[in-house]
Amino acid sequence: MKIQYCTDYEEVSQAAFDSFYNALKQDSKLSICVATGQSPTGVYERMAKNHQDEPERYTALQVVQLDEWFGLSSDDPSSCEYYIQNKIILPLNITEDRYLSFKNDAVAPEAECIRVQKELDICEPLDVCILGLGKNGHLGFNEPAATLSDVCHMSRLSETSVQHSMTKTMTNKPQYGLTVGMADILRSKKIILLVTGLGKEDILAQLLTQKITSQLPASFLWNHSNVECYIDSESL
Repeated sequence: MKIQYCTDYEEVSQAAFDSFYNALKQDSKLSICVATGQSPTGVYERMAKNHQDEPERYTALQVVQLDEWFGLSSDDPSSCEYYIQNKIILPLNITEDRYLSFKNDAVAPEAECIRVQKELDICEPLDVCILGLGKNGHLGFNEPAATLSDVCHMSRLSETSVQHSMTKTMTNKPQYGLTVGMADILRSKKIILLVTGLGKEDILAQLLTQKITSQLPASFLWNHSNVECYIDSESL
């Protein structure tokens, strides 16, 4: 894992965007898996700004949703779908055939996870996976557990996830999430891990010990050969 300590959130966002942009310049058909939340927002804002200057670079970009709260409607402002649509899909003019996502209000969530997994299995490994570090070390909704799932699955959310900033405006907080599994995350050619914001110092200290455990899903990133981790000073 290549670690870069940054002075602030803006430096994290710029460094991560630069890494994405360099990959995009090398492959116009780049596929990216995108997390939601505050940590990657600055990266996506830079993508949107760059798209205004160089729209031709984004005409073949493919986007995969990392995870979704189960049970929300897709037009709920607190849903991951709403975030991704407004931060990535619409600003970058991503067409429907270049976007793979979970239907968060699916009647049969297990079948929905199988559908997304089949789509991922057809594709080449993801080129870039953009992740945030959860306060309990989760990646997407791959929560700390005795064992971790390799494939897309419905996950029972930890209390840490239920109290996420995205749930603050939810009338009924979800108890489950749909998420890409650890295998597809770890098969990604490049992983960008963003560590920003308060309350991350304890889990970051655990991650930096390099001890790999299913109780800290992010620790499995030490097994990957191409991880870039950007850390802002607020998280230390």
